[in-house]
This record gives sequence, C-alpha cells and structure tokens, in this order.
Amino acid sequence: QVQLVESGGGSVQAGGSLRLSCTASRYTYSKSCMGWFRLVPGKGREGVAVMETGRGITYYADSVKGRFTISQDNAKNTLYLQMNTLKPEDTAMYACAADRCPLAPWLLLAEDFAHWGQGTQVTVSS
Repeated sequence: QVQLVESGGGSVQAGGSLRLSCTASRYTYSKSCMGWFRLVPGKGREGVAVMETGRGITYYADSVKGRFTISQDNAKNTLYLQMNTLKPEDTAMYACAADRCPLAPWLLLAEDFAHWGQGTQVTVSS
C-alpha cells in the first residue's frame, strides 16, 4: 500500500516562505508522477504543481508560476514544494498525490491521482 506523508505546513505572513515535504513509501517512485494539490473551500482540489519523477519534468498552475518550485530527492523518496512570496489566497490544505503519469499531466487534474496523503495546512495572513 502506498503511503504519502506530508510535513512543513504552518502559518506565515504574506510575502513569507514555506517548504512542504512529502515522503513516499512502498511506491515505485522513479516511474511516476507526483504532485501537490490544495483544497480550497468552494473550489475543491486545485492542482498546484506536478512532477514526472523519472524525467524531472515539472508543471505548474499559472497562479503559482515563478513563486513555487516542485523538486525531489530520489535518495529519500521525497517530494518538496518550496513556496515563496506567499499570498493570503494561497491559504489551503495542501496534499501530495502520486500515481502513474496520466496522458496529460500538465492539466494538474486531481482525478488522475489515486494515492493521497492526509495533507498539511498552510495559512497566509495579510
């Protein structure tokens, strides 16, 4: 069974930074896609960033391009999300997800991912 465990959430002021981590176990980490999504009240699960972990190709939502960076540490089976210049509208529960790469990973669709972590809360105050 795939296990994904997130950490690194918290409360920051606008303009601040946080780094989220997601450690994957019992999973073929190198031949998959992993991504970060956020649960926004009234909007459901919104795709933030996805990485093709085997090739290192990354995709981002327009709302976070230039501010967030998704990366990986293959030795630790860990996915990261570095979030800079945070805004109040970034406030959400952030969860990582994993699955075999879909046909169109750049669409950042939550329904393409079957394995999910429990999430970590990020709160940005103005």
